[in-house]
Amino acid sequence: MIARQIEERIRTLWTQYPIVTLTGPRQSGKTTLARELLPDADYVNLEAPDVLSEAIHDARGFLRRHPAPAIFDEVHRCPGLTSYLQVAVDEAGRNGMYFLTGSHQPALLGAVSQSLAGRTALVDLYPLSIRELRRAGVSKTREGWLLEGFLPRLHDTRRPAPTFDQLYRDYFRTYVERDVRQLANLRDAGLFETFLALLAGRVGQEVNALDLAGSVGVSAPTIRAWITLLEASFIVYVLRPYHRNFGKRRIKAPKIYFAEPGLAAWLLGIRTESQMAVHPLMGNLFENMVVMEAVKARCNAVRDPDLHFFRAPDGLEVDLLMEDAGKLRPVEIKAAQTYHPSMGRNLRRFARIAGDVERPTVVYAGRSVPSSTDVSTLSFEDDWMD
Repeated sequence: MIARQIEERIRTLWTQYPIVTLTGPRQSGKTTLARELLPDADYVNLEAPDVLSEAIHDARGFLRRHPAPAIFDEVHRCPGLTSYLQVAVDEAGRNGMYFLTGSHQPALLGAVSQSLAGRTALVDLYPLSIRELRRAGVSKTREGWLLEGFLPRLHDTRRPAPTFDQLYRDYFRTYVERDVRQLANLRDAGLFETFLALLAGRVGQEVNALDLAGSVGVSAPTIRAWITLLEASFIVYVLRPYHRNFGKRRIKAPKIYFAEPGLAAWLLGIRTESQMAVHPLMGNLFENMVVMEAVKARCNAVRDPDLHFFRAPDGLEVDLLMEDAGKLRPVEIKAAQTYHPSMGRNLRRFARIAGDVERPTVVYAGRSVPSSTDVSTLSFEDDWMD
């Protein structure tokens, strides 16, 4: 197993809370991490129909059969169980009792907020990061990272892995189609598949629901509901515009990124590195990967991402704003492998408007070059989030 950055923080939280709740995309490594951290805990998978039925219909008996410490996997299948967990942890009065995992936020977090407030640590786990993979000795080209993505299954040396093409086909059919279609109660799967393909074609761009609705053949409210559902299921990450007013009318539409960049490439029909290198959306896919690396870094530190972008009608745009204690770090993302000083132009303009910013940074696809006095320049493979 490739070491996960978040491990030590979860170990600490396990000593501080009765329950740790780990959410994140399907196949991001939640189960593997939970069992690695708690090898002696009872493991229960609520995907199994008979197990789920018992948890729903006889929760007290279920908890008696699976005393703490226990791992309850895919607990979003049985959100009502959290009320009984509340009683159990209150009666026991100790930490480190139950480890919960789930991949659908509303079902799980709604139950957690009602029953387990103050009793559980909430942690998000995304697929492997470049930092984690490089520390494990994995090296790839720019195109290789974008094409193959970061699902742990691809990098599991303990068992033969499928090709990335097969993996994303199965991932799409098994998780995206099944889970999201069930949650959305879709009548026409074809329309939803068309929507996903069109959404991949808009990766890293501001998404206009009305425009998408016309292309798919559904209403704009339906498009917004589908995007909300994809975000809640960790299929996409929605990057929202920065809310602070710098004296300019702000752009309000969000940008859409895929939580697993390899899935976006697969949906676009990209199957080889040579196709990736010349694809018209390669720059957008590179931006998708870099934004998700920032998301992973924040979540691995058990912090809220606090990430935004900025664009003004006059054309000034900053790809990523990272907020820390009220201070902004603007980041420009460039897929080019050759550095040019003009890459920092928007960062300098933004700094003049925003005032107090720290470490404006160009993240690009080449090797790091000496930074100027006002703009840092780093490779996407560097630990630039620190």
